[in-house]
Amino acid sequence: MGEAGDRTDLRTYGFVTAAYWADTVTDGAIRILVLFYFYQLGYSPLQVAFLFLFYEIFGVITNLFGGWIAARWGLKSTLVGGLSLQIGALLMLALAPAAWLVVPYVMVSQAVSGVAKDLTKMSSKSAVKMVVPDGASDALFKWVAILTGSKNALKGVGFFVGGLLLTVVGFQVSLIILAVLVGSALLMVLVAVHGSLGRGTAGARFSHMFSNNRAVNLLSAARVFLFASRDVWFVVGLPVYLRSVLGWTFWEVGGFLAIWVIGYGIVQGASPRLLRRRDGRVPTGFTAAWLAFALALLPAGIALALVTGVDPTLILIVGLILFGIVFALNSAVHSFLILHYADGDRVAMNVGFYYMANALGRLAGTLLSGLLYQWQGLEACLWASAIMVVAAGIISLALPRERGAVTARSSVQAAT
Repeated sequence: MGEAGDRTDLRTYGFVTAAYWADTVTDGAIRILVLFYFYQLGYSPLQVAFLFLFYEIFGVITNLFGGWIAARWGLKSTLVGGLSLQIGALLMLALAPAAWLVVPYVMVSQAVSGVAKDLTKMSSKSAVKMVVPDGASDALFKWVAILTGSKNALKGVGFFVGGLLLTVVGFQVSLIILAVLVGSALLMVLVAVHGSLGRGTAGARFSHMFSNNRAVNLLSAARVFLFASRDVWFVVGLPVYLRSVLGWTFWEVGGFLAIWVIGYGIVQGASPRLLRRRDGRVPTGFTAAWLAFALALLPAGIALALVTGVDPTLILIVGLILFGIVFALNSAVHSFLILHYADGDRVAMNVGFYYMANALGRLAGTLLSGLLYQWQGLEACLWASAIMVVAAGIISLALPRERGAVTARSSVQAAT
């Protein structure tokens, strides 16, 4: 496990993960800072949501090119690039005169931030494959679940951090503080992470980004529908409904969503225990399928309950908790399967292609959330969510159904 080899050690991966965590907290804080700042300026929740349109669009592009860059020059190049761009996005907002903070300017800054976030995420998740020994599928599931769960929990923490900073020190100073946080993470990576994190391949071609691995392609297609099903009601429809129909304050909406994201992350981190089978085998494509069909019942049930006259606040709180639990388990299984299916010498490109599909689903969900809510309200968003999850489940039925390898205890101990 030398520095020039294809694998990295736990110490190096610890630094990579710490950098990812710093960027994740910052990413959540930026979202709340921009959201609150423009809401205070008089923008409607729907207008504010569309400030993040470029964030999602450039996530698609970034994951496509990022995997290719990592394959040629190593994961450290994409990690350093992501952290550097995040600092640039923060300073772009912090140092601009107030008069310049118009919608196009903010959309561009969010595009840069979106590129930064996805480069950092792709680098960190791809590095998991270099830590876990070949064939240690259950250890891989555990490590991916911990990383993914901690990421989502910390993004929720970032929501709180953003609101607190905006209240205490204001918009511009908040962004400078966050830039210092990410700058510290960048310095740590430059000093402590040696080598390129994976063997760069000069022969890696951009055309290789388009996977010819059937399992990866199917999982990516399912991922598009899975994440569109969440964002089609979570991004615009739900916050606007809570604020305009139920009369929640903006702080109540932001706090509730932050708690939901933290809980979602905790469930993801615990998914190996929650999905543990008696025979010790790891999840398969069939696991992803049945979880998707179970998930589809929840938005459909919430939509039906909202027209029955039952207290909508109770319906949404209970419904969101259940949706978050099942969605988190489904997402954790997907995150394991992509690394399980990924070709050993093309892991960065496979992961980049997969997260391009993830970003495409978020983009579609964000756009449809605004359009459907304006057309027919939250119920339309919920029915669209149910249909999309069913589509994800149908695609998942075509995934490999191998029973999953049982990993020797010694392999697990070597990884943990």
